[in-house]
Amino acid sequence: MASDCLFCKIIQGEIPATIIYKDAEIIAFKDIDPQAPQHLLIVPRKHIRNVLDLTTADNSLIGNIYQVAGKLAHDLGFAEDGFRIVNNCNDAGGQTVWHLHFHLLGGRDMTWPPG
Repeated sequence: MASDCLFCKIIQGEIPATIIYKDAEIIAFKDIDPQAPQHLLIVPRKHIRNVLDLTTADNSLIGNIYQVAGKLAHDLGFAEDGFRIVNNCNDAGGQTVWHLHFHLLGGRDMTWPPG
């Protein structure tokens, strides 16, 4: 855990969040600035700065994150209509919190190109 990391503080319960899912490796909570009717952040409990810091030891974690995304999309009722999973990396990629996370967006039609 990084002491100055917003998501680490949410994981530790120091900052409140509307938690939708949690297990030993992953936590998912509602985004405070939703960009879709359903907008969750799926975050590994392990502090990883961004996708560039992943190692082969993290392969199963990333697979689990995608499985959780699918489960949440089904559970919340938007899987069949479609959804988007987004990961931003570094400043020009739109990353604002320096803890690896994935946005799960659903409940509306997604446009292309994004952003």
